[in-house]
Amino acid sequence: MSILGTRRFIPSVTGALLCLFLLLYPSVIQASELTAPAVSSSTTAWWVWPLILFVLTFVMGILAALGGVGGGVLYVPIVSGFFPFHLDFVRGCGLLVALSGALAAGPGFLKMNLASLRLAMPVALIASTCAIAGAMVGLALPTHIVQTALGATILGIVAIMIAAKKSVFPEVEEPDRLSSALRICGVYTEASMGQTINWKVHRTVPGLLLFIVIGVMAGMFGLGAGWANIPVLNLVMGAPLKVSVATSKFLLSITDTSAAWIYVNQGAVIPMMVVPSLVGIMLGSFIGVRILRIAKPGFVRWIVIALLLFAGAKAITKGLGLPFIV
Repeated sequence: MSILGTRRFIPSVTGALLCLFLLLYPSVIQASELTAPAVSSSTTAWWVWPLILFVLTFVMGILAALGGVGGGVLYVPIVSGFFPFHLDFVRGCGLLVALSGALAAGPGFLKMNLASLRLAMPVALIASTCAIAGAMVGLALPTHIVQTALGATILGIVAIMIAAKKSVFPEVEEPDRLSSALRICGVYTEASMGQTINWKVHRTVPGLLLFIVIGVMAGMFGLGAGWANIPVLNLVMGAPLKVSVATSKFLLSITDTSAAWIYVNQGAVIPMMVVPSLVGIMLGSFIGVRILRIAKPGFVRWIVIALLLFAGAKAITKGLGLPFIV
C-alpha cells in the first residue's frame, strides 16, 4: 500500500470505528448491569482486558491470514474459553470480526471478477435466513449447552481441516438443471497460468441444503462460515478454488450481517470488546498477508489446527464444568 493510500485508509477506519462505537454505546448500559457483580469484585483496571484483547486479536489476525481461516473461527473459542466475558458477548463480537474481514476483502474480489454474484445470491438467501434463526436459537439456549456444542463444532472443524483436500480446478463435465436455470457460471483470468478459466457448477441442490446447516451454525456460534463455505463451494459444487474463496468472503458480508443484527438488537455487543478486536484483527491481517510471502503454509496450518484443538477442548470442558489441565 502506498503512503497516500495509507493516509486515506487510516482516517476512514478511525471514522468507521467511531461511528460503530456511537451506534453500539447504548448496549454498554445493559452489559454493565449483567457484569456488575463480577466487575465490582475485581481489582483489575478496566483498560487491561481491552489491551490484552487487542494484542491477542492482532496475533489472531496474523495467524488467520497465514492459515487461510476467518478471524471468527479463532476468536470465539479462544476468547470465550480464556477471557471473563459472557459467551453471548463473545459470539456477537465474533460475527463483527468476521464481518469486518469480509467487508474489507469483498469489493476487491468483485473488481477482480473472482467473486461471483450469480453463485453468491442463492446461497446468501438461504444462509442469511438460517443464520438469523441460528442466532435466535443460540441466544435462547443455556450458555453451558452452547459452550459444549461450540467445543464439539470446533473439534469438527479441526477434523475437516486435517482431512480436506482442496481441488484448484474441479472437474465439472456438465452443469445440472438448477445451476443452468440460474446461470451460475463465469469466466476469470488465472494470472499464475496466464489462461482464461471458464467454470460452471453441479450438485447445486445438495450444496444449497448444506448451506442451511452452515447458516444455522454461523449464527448460533458467531464463528462466521468461511471454514465451511469454501469446501462446499469447491468440493461439492465444483467451483474453482479461487472463485470459492472470493465468493465465500463476499458471502460472509451478507450472512454475518443478518446474524450480527440479532446480537446487536439483544444488547449482546459491547464496544469495549468490539473496538480493540476489530483494530487488532485488521492490523494483524495486514501483517499476515505480507508474512505469507515467506512463511511455509504447511507449518502455519498446523499451528492454527493446534490452536483450534486447544480452544475446542477448553470450550467442551468449560461447558461441561470439568477441570481443564494445561
